[in-house]
Amino acid sequence: MAIRKLKPTSPGQRHKVIGAFDNITASAPEKSLVVGKRKSGGRNNTGKMTMRYIGGGHKQKLRLIDFKRNKDGIPATVKSIEYDPNRTARIALLYYADGAKAYILAPNGLQVGQQVMSGAEAAPEVGNSLPLANIPVGTIIHNIELRPGQGAKMVRSAGVFAQLTSREGLYAVIKMPSGETRRILSACKATIGSVGNSDHALERSGKAGRSRWLGRRPHNRGVVMNPVDHPMGGGEGRASGGHPRSRTGLYSKGLKTRAPKKHSSKYIIERRKK
Repeated sequence: MAIRKLKPTSPGQRHKVIGAFDNITASAPEKSLVVGKRKSGGRNNTGKMTMRYIGGGHKQKLRLIDFKRNKDGIPATVKSIEYDPNRTARIALLYYADGAKAYILAPNGLQVGQQVMSGAEAAPEVGNSLPLANIPVGTIIHNIELRPGQGAKMVRSAGVFAQLTSREGLYAVIKMPSGETRRILSACKATIGSVGNSDHALERSGKAGRSRWLGRRPHNRGVVMNPVDHPMGGGEGRASGGHPRSRTGLYSKGLKTRAPKKHSSKYIIERRKK
């Protein structure tokens, strides 16, 4: 995966750095794995705006991604690598030997024509999905389940990966992309390799219009509001507004918002780095 820096033929092109689509092999998605996607514009069922700065954006279709990988023991061939507007990673279309089709997140190094498989018997190779109990210690993984059979919940963004560092009884110890070290049941599945499109972090939109295409409306700061609208509003001139906080008064720099008795705290060995 590479990036493209455009020539400054206009103000919008001057700072634009976008991903190259050189590894994408299909321009249209698989029809049987696509559903319509409705946009709320940040409104609830009564039409009241409950999330600000949302609206507009290009029309998108939802690709159905197989995060469970529960067709164990059945080999699948990678038919194409495709773009997905709903996520930063690329997706891969699989054709299973029994005729089924599915989308998965495309890991780094996955090629069209390659064979992948899931299940305890699968080899620990890129794109294969195995229980953590069957993955060698030190392996780079992504797409990790939190509960067996639930489907992958963690490490799904472009370019990220976790590492299986050790085992403790029924649990595997995983080093997360955030730096956090935590235990996860060894029966949970994970996919070998790191998520593809690792250059996504280097992209720059170049202009405000690209945010509008993504459905993001202009976001105004609390400091420029009036006191009735925001705790940081008001004052003469450019007043900073005291301690940074949210519209509801919650401190936004350094305040711990994690529940002190959260059930998953017992699985965390080392908290993420500040």
